Amino acid sequence: MDQKKDTYIRMDDLSVGYNGKALIRDICIDIKKGEIISMIGPNGAGKSTILKSITRQLALIGGRVLFQEKNLHKMPFRDLSQKMAVVLTERPKTELLTCYDIVASGRYPYTGRLGILSEEDERLVDEALAAVHAEELGPKDFSATSDGQRQRVLLARAICQEPEIIVLDEPTSFLDIRYKLELLSILRNMAKKKGITVIMSLHEIDLAEKISDRIICVKGDRIYRYGPPEDIFDEETIRELYGIDNGFFDPLFGSIELPAPTGKGWAGGEDDAADGSGSEGGSEKSDAAPAPEVLVLSSGGSGIPIYRMLQKKNIPFIAGILAENDMDWQLARLLAAEVIATPAFEPVSGEALAKAEEAVRRCEKVIVTDFPLGSMNKEIARVIDQAESAGKLERL
Repeated sequence: MDQKKDTYIRMDDLSVGYNGKALIRDICIDIKKGEIISMIGPNGAGKSTILKSITRQLALIGGRVLFQEKNLHKMPFRDLSQKMAVVLTERPKTELLTCYDIVASGRYPYTGRLGILSEEDERLVDEALAAVHAEELGPKDFSATSDGQRQRVLLARAICQEPEIIVLDEPTSFLDIRYKLELLSILRNMAKKKGITVIMSLHEIDLAEKISDRIICVKGDRIYRYGPPEDIFDEETIRELYGIDNGFFDPLFGSIELPAPTGKGWAGGEDDAADGSGSEGGSEKSDAAPAPEVLVLSSGGSGIPIYRMLQKKNIPFIAGILAENDMDWQLARLLAAEVIATPAFEPVSGEALAKAEEAVRRCEKVIVTDFPLGSMNKEIARVIDQAESAGKLERL
């Protein structure tokens, strides 16, 4: 398929900024109809500036935005408002307007100069309010609603507008988890069932990974990276994008993890570790690795809650004996002081078994989760028996 022909929106050598000064240059991005595009990046990187520029809230410094090969910035505003709905972070001034009035304003591009709603317009307003579960907000004063309620009302206005493109700046801000998921589900349905193209910025990178067709990474004076989530959400890219030096991004779980427990292995003991001075971003880190206090024997995800419990208590631990494709291994390599690993789909190696037996002798406690022992890992029973004989075993 001809890539150019398949393009619905094109940012062509776009430069954006303020007062004639470009903050981000050479933006060249093609977007297909019905795609969900999410912008991620640190605060102040310029995500909102890009969104305001492509929606004509800001003048372009250079380049073009093409919509079906037509220059979007030369389209009459009435035509543009029938094609594009915008939900930005700035709240409209709405003295004496109800939430219903706000949503109904989404129909103004289709009404006459007096803005009188037809029965069809009123039906669409009611449907939009129902889509975001905000029917009860209709008669309420918009300025008296909460931030989360306002966000839902503004989304209803965008839905009511029946756009082909919807642009949103941090639409999940101020929403609790139920409404975050609900809002993103609505956007996904609009994109996949109605072919509406969604361009938005998101702070929640775990949600961006799950809903987006493509991700725009914004950092510095150029687009840092652009591509499908599976190419963007790896440890190194997210660390570099956000400058993370005090934790980790786990691509398997799509989660941000706090630093590994440091216990007494860092200079200054537990007090320094608690205030962050012993973290990787601090200046008082000892050359010594944290001394593990606990050995966790687990498999198949059963160790994950134990790892997190030990992390919260700042207790360094050894994780084992884990196959290199195990769910526990994925998180253990980030949080554990040591990981005793064995090749996947093979019996536990003699080397791993010897390391586990040595760990039993070194650690104060051995925690064993309820995981099955089979032909591949049956030798772990030997390590469990050793811990029990030493009076160190705790089963969870």
